[in-house]
Amino acid sequence: MFSYELILEAADRLRKRVLHTELIASPHFTEKLGAPVFLKCENLQKTGAFKLRGALNFMTARDRADLARGVTAASAGNHAQGVAFGADLLGIPARIFMPENTPPQKVQATRDLGAEVVLTGANFDESFAAAQADSAQNGTVFIHPFDDPLVIAGQGTIGLEILKTLPDVGTVIVPIGGGGLLAGIATAIKETHPHVRIIGVETVSAPCMYQAVKSGKPCTVPLAQTIADGIAVKTAGRVTMPIIRDLVDEIVLVEEEEIALAIVALLEKSKLLVEGAGAVTLAALLNNRIETLQGKIVCLLSGGNIDVRTLSVVVERALLAAGRYLKLRVQLQDLPGSLARLTADIAEAQANINLINHDRRSKGLGMGCTEVHLVLETKGQEHAAATLALLRERGYLLEVE
Repeated sequence: MFSYELILEAADRLRKRVLHTELIASPHFTEKLGAPVFLKCENLQKTGAFKLRGALNFMTARDRADLARGVTAASAGNHAQGVAFGADLLGIPARIFMPENTPPQKVQATRDLGAEVVLTGANFDESFAAAQADSAQNGTVFIHPFDDPLVIAGQGTIGLEILKTLPDVGTVIVPIGGGGLLAGIATAIKETHPHVRIIGVETVSAPCMYQAVKSGKPCTVPLAQTIADGIAVKTAGRVTMPIIRDLVDEIVLVEEEEIALAIVALLEKSKLLVEGAGAVTLAALLNNRIETLQGKIVCLLSGGNIDVRTLSVVVERALLAAGRYLKLRVQLQDLPGSLARLTADIAEAQANINLINHDRRSKGLGMGCTEVHLVLETKGQEHAAATLALLRERGYLLEVE
């Protein structure tokens, strides 16, 4: 059975082993939202994510003899690094199963911590099944990423830290994957501060806990591709779901574009690098997904392990969504000076040409016509709209891509 006492015990075990991460006030988001906003920075944890807490609490709570043959885990990335870090600290072997499409940065970080990595399965659930089978065959200890009382207790220590740093907190917003993080934090806070609102956030691409609470039992949902790969779980935990159902005030969903915009906002306004799963809390706040907010608001930034390739895609997607990139297809007469006039008009609109491609061979073009594909940098939605208006006023045939 899970209990508040397990979280207190976890805090004692982890006190000198994990960072008490910063809880920082955000003047920008406070002004933007008209309410005091604080950021709990688990992206600055030793392994770049909160998962270290649960994995390490699990291992240090077990008899060392039980771990002699090593530990096995399945992970999309952050749990892998937490288990690898803990195993290295305790001097035991670790074997981690990860989906084949796991970002290379997360795979290499796990190997750098001394663990053996096995890439198998198209998603977390397939890797999970392979890891369980391997653990049973080899007699190792399997460390569940979320549905274990000791793992939940380790994650719950974040809740104790929030209360210690900000005892008058009013609302805490937490990402949801399988539910271990949310179940632990909700238990830690509601035990002594039952008035605090606890909000869980999932992506519409993986709403397993949202559906489980709605239906009253764990259920399996189909997964779509998501920026928030760290919380892309098909089935909510059987241990975590009842805790969340009883203690969490609201569960909300956010869209992919909203997550991308939140990642870029955190980079630009708070100078914090946060992965998709960690940015869903701010995405929910910025897009008015939460019905009731009260008092001082804490957004948990659960991790910062995002690879450079994914980050570049996310930034471009966010800039497009914000109107700061404008992709156009413009048809011109294929005459000397036509392109020069177009670029002069763009300069008059004070937009910057980021990319340009001149194509005379596009299907459907009339004789004597050419097509120009452009990516323009603008200052935002209003500037993008003004740029389009000026170009249309000058008579250009164009389409926004």
